[in-house]
Amino acid sequence: MTTKISGGKENRGIPEAFMKPYNPEEAEGATIKLWNESGFTNPDVCVEKGVTKANAEGYTIVLPPPNVTGTLHMGHAAMLAVEDILVRYARMQGKRTLWIPGTDSAAIATQSKVEGEIYKKEKLTRYDLGREELLKRVSTFAEESKNTIISQVRAMGASLDWSRYAYTLDEPRYKAVMTAFVRMYELGLIYRGNRIVNWDPKLQTTVSDDEIEYVEQKDPFYYFQYGPFVIGTVRPETKFGDKYVVMHPDDARYAEFKHGQKIDLEWINGPISATVIKDEAAQMEVGSGVMTITPSHSMIDFEIAQRHNLDVEQVIDERGILLPIAGEFAGQHIKKARAVIVEKLKAKGLVVKVDEAYVHNIATNSRGGGTIEPQIKQQWFVAVNKEFTLPHSEIEGIASGSKTTLKAMMRHVVETRQIRIAPERFERVYHHWIDNLRDWCISRQIWFGHRIPAWFKGDEIRVQVDSPGEGWEQDPDTLDTWFSSGLWTFSTLGWPDNTDDFKRFHPTSVLETGYDILFFWVARMILMSGCLTGQVPFRDVYLHGLVRDGQGRKMSKSLGNIIDPLDMVKKYGADATRLSLIIGAQPGNDLKLSEDRVRGYKHFANKLWNITRFVLESCAGADIKAEMNSEDSALITEAQLVIAAVSKNMDQFRLDLAADALYHYVWDRFASEIIEASKPILKGEDVVVRNSRARALNEILIMSVKALHPFMPFVTETIWQKLPTKESEVLMVASWPQH
Repeated sequence: MTTKISGGKENRGIPEAFMKPYNPEEAEGATIKLWNESGFTNPDVCVEKGVTKANAEGYTIVLPPPNVTGTLHMGHAAMLAVEDILVRYARMQGKRTLWIPGTDSAAIATQSKVEGEIYKKEKLTRYDLGREELLKRVSTFAEESKNTIISQVRAMGASLDWSRYAYTLDEPRYKAVMTAFVRMYELGLIYRGNRIVNWDPKLQTTVSDDEIEYVEQKDPFYYFQYGPFVIGTVRPETKFGDKYVVMHPDDARYAEFKHGQKIDLEWINGPISATVIKDEAAQMEVGSGVMTITPSHSMIDFEIAQRHNLDVEQVIDERGILLPIAGEFAGQHIKKARAVIVEKLKAKGLVVKVDEAYVHNIATNSRGGGTIEPQIKQQWFVAVNKEFTLPHSEIEGIASGSKTTLKAMMRHVVETRQIRIAPERFERVYHHWIDNLRDWCISRQIWFGHRIPAWFKGDEIRVQVDSPGEGWEQDPDTLDTWFSSGLWTFSTLGWPDNTDDFKRFHPTSVLETGYDILFFWVARMILMSGCLTGQVPFRDVYLHGLVRDGQGRKMSKSLGNIIDPLDMVKKYGADATRLSLIIGAQPGNDLKLSEDRVRGYKHFANKLWNITRFVLESCAGADIKAEMNSEDSALITEAQLVIAAVSKNMDQFRLDLAADALYHYVWDRFASEIIEASKPILKGEDVVVRNSRARALNEILIMSVKALHPFMPFVTETIWQKLPTKESEVLMVASWPQH
């Protein structure tokens, strides 16, 4: 019995599914269910079912954990697409492949969001609720949000092993974090001390460098007469503590002034005696080349003060209020005080000029929006320059029991190519950052997160996981989220226990993430892994760019240019969305994305579907194992050369070139030329010639579907399931095409 298809043609045995156009919405749900039931995202299942050899080469990626507070955005979608391509490619090569999923508590962002909602609805602060009740509410919110982000990740076709799901605040990660803190403290790498930190008066907590977002702002820039010098500042309210005037030792304009010289001058609240400091931090080419310093509220000023053993006096408190050093202005908030301070300086004749249109960047907390006010605080730090004995090392060039520093180790593993960064140009950026690395402040004054395992009793301090006993109080601070994230490659594999997963899959193969967190996350994972496991955390770092709108602008609510990946998936399918984020996206370069671009790749999925229908229909009844003539053998060789080029690009992380090559081969060569040229051959009288061409078309189709699978998993898997004969029950564990 035959069935009519469009154009009046008969269905000569092709699957019923190909009688209608490809429907992504219908196919994707069924395909996700198929993958879940197969269990093949779990490498152990692949071994048990015989699709992967037990001694096969391992291949591991840990998913950079999305924040539980967020929803999937195009940056996440690009990350998922890249990593899924790498993972599916490795799995089809027969490697023992593991992609570990997880989510991040995003402590500051999560607590800030919940606190804001509580205050909005109930007019209560965290202190009104108490620690226990706030943590209960934050945890409930995080759990609900976590389920949302997980469902969205699944919708992108990510072939993650969900049986190994990890959360930065779950019990196994708690054990890893506590173990890491105690061990690093015992190695002398964690200490408690007074240093200048990023302070958010709004959230009342320290903020890590990577959580700082610089916002452009226009403010008046003031030039003041400071004795014989003219100094410039945008922050006159900080100047009460300025009793040091700094100039470069090589600045000929100030050769008459000697280091340590005292100068009497009139200042905000009356006469003061200022001290001349000669230091190379002064920039001769900027303004007058002279600056005053406020050591307690500026990182650079603090370091100058440290070098010269200068007094450090606090001017602003934790809430942004001026302290008694400000005299008559004490008790006023800095924002309100600025104008009246300037008026007083004007009355004294100390205002030289004012630039009303000065544009500068101010530091804000990206997690809560508060303006950063540097403060000297007693905090916990990781010492990056301190020499320590590395207990165990598998790092080439650093022996177990040898002495090193965290900074030296972090530089060494990249210099010696034990970790490779792609694109390579980011290695220079990495080294520059390492050279300027300061001790890392790891304590936060929030309640949601891993609480620091330090205990106090009078002047005594003990660092251990459990309470030492009666009378001891635990440090109320929590650890920087990046501390737990720094353990991610090995805490997700069961460390500190020497588990089978840890032994088999660590170091991981690739760390794929955005170039914008090269320092803040990638470098910290290198630091933590080297120190605690004696291994590099990964062999390769692949950095993708940022996804921008069609005009190259950052996507934001204010611009109204956000493209929601889930909307694109619903409209055009996950395959089209993925391809739009890969083709043209060079490693480390930003990508311009528009809805039209996504829509265009939906046509390619349809084209592949129609190609399959034609080949299956044309090959129905043909002997696809017949001998091929030289012309058809040449077509196979041509396809194999394309696959070889694709494989080479994949191995070099040029996924953009690999996808582009497949796209053009399948559309421009296979569909437009080979198939068109095959139509009269397949209608010809010579059975031998027809069989030869049918076999060639069938083999090219199989190679194309396989090679496209990492990029377009849904339509290719759907096609695979409809093929009359196939080598594996699901395409995701089929062999990569030979070349």
